[in-house]
Amino acid sequence: VLIWPATERLLDPHPGEHILDIGCGNGLYARRLAALGAETVAFDFAEEMIARALARTTEHRDRIHYAVLDATDADALLSLGEGRFDSAVSNMALFDMAEIGPLMRTLPRLLLPGGRFVFSVMHPCFNNPHATHLAEMEDRDGDIVTLYSVRVSGYITPSTSRGAAIRGQPRPQLYFHRPLQVLLGAALDAGFVLDALEEPSFPPDHPPGGSPLSWGGNLSEIPPVLICRMRSTGTIA
Repeated sequence: VLIWPATERLLDPHPGEHILDIGCGNGLYARRLAALGAETVAFDFAEEMIARALARTTEHRDRIHYAVLDATDADALLSLGEGRFDSAVSNMALFDMAEIGPLMRTLPRLLLPGGRFVFSVMHPCFNNPHATHLAEMEDRDGDIVTLYSVRVSGYITPSTSRGAAIRGQPRPQLYFHRPLQVLLGAALDAGFVLDALEEPSFPPDHPPGGSPLSWGGNLSEIPPVLICRMRSTGTIA
């Protein structure tokens, strides 16, 4: 609803393109790319996620190659092949990585000149571990109105926190918060240029019957997600 449409607009995948899916999880988006005709290499650090991806891939098996690989290991990344990919994508995975420098520095060598790298993350400005959703009552000329907002008590300093991706998750996972200057700076320092950016938000009627403090609804003007397209300058170090 929120991430895929914007990701697909920025990635603009075409049949026959070679695309790298970074932090693919259970392979959901890799299967989408394969259905669109792309030749996809998809990897994740978690063996159990790759096992699930393989089990769930019942179509287009010839277009997807899954691998267990550490995105913080430059040598492992280079083993995928220099100058092999038209584009790369990472859906909601960079904040799971303790380091992003090795990935950003290595990606330009994996991409063809002008190759695209599209990534989505929780918006570091509004959807970070230091953000609180608020409802406040205010008297405006005798009318009592409710104002909804997001208060951010921390942003600049990179931090690590524990949280749950879904309700009822057996154990919390680590999240690595990075401000924009660190997140984008790692890519810019590696020779990428930023040529597109979207901040999708849920509409006012989402979710139906949800909490007044849910994303969307009363907070529809505040984006929970940031999606960026970086482009390789074509220099392979």
